[in-house]
Amino acid sequence: MVGAERLICASDDLVDGEKGHRFTVDRAGRPVSAFVIRYAGQVRAYLNRCGHVPAELDWQPGEFFDHSKLYLICSIHGALYAPESGRCLGGRCNGVGLTPLPVIERQAYVYLLQDNPDGSHATS
Repeated sequence: MVGAERLICASDDLVDGEKGHRFTVDRAGRPVSAFVIRYAGQVRAYLNRCGHVPAELDWQPGEFFDHSKLYLICSIHGALYAPESGRCLGGRCNGVGLTPLPVIERQAYVYLLQDNPDGSHATS
C-alpha cells in the first residue's frame, strides 16, 4: 500500500539558512510541533523538540538557526544541532539529537511522507 504525501509548504518559502516553516504531525493521536528548514540546498524536517527537555527550539516562530546560520539552536538551553542530520553538537542536548521526519521536495513544493498503516514511509 502506498502512503500519503502531505503538503507542507512551497519550496520558495525556505531560504538556505533562514527562517523555517512550522507545521504539526500526529503522534499517538496528538498534534506535535515540527519544522522544516533548508540547509546546503536540501530540505530537512524535524520534530520541534529539544533533546534535553521537550521544549520547542525556535525563539520566534520559524527562527531555528543560530546567528551564524550554521547550526540549529534551542532558544531555551542553547543546545546546538547539525541542520543536515539533527545530531547533537553540544550544549544541554547531552548527545540526544533531533527526531527527523521524512520529507521530499518536488515540483516547487515540500511534502511530508506520511506513514503507511504497516509503519513504512511513502516513497515517490
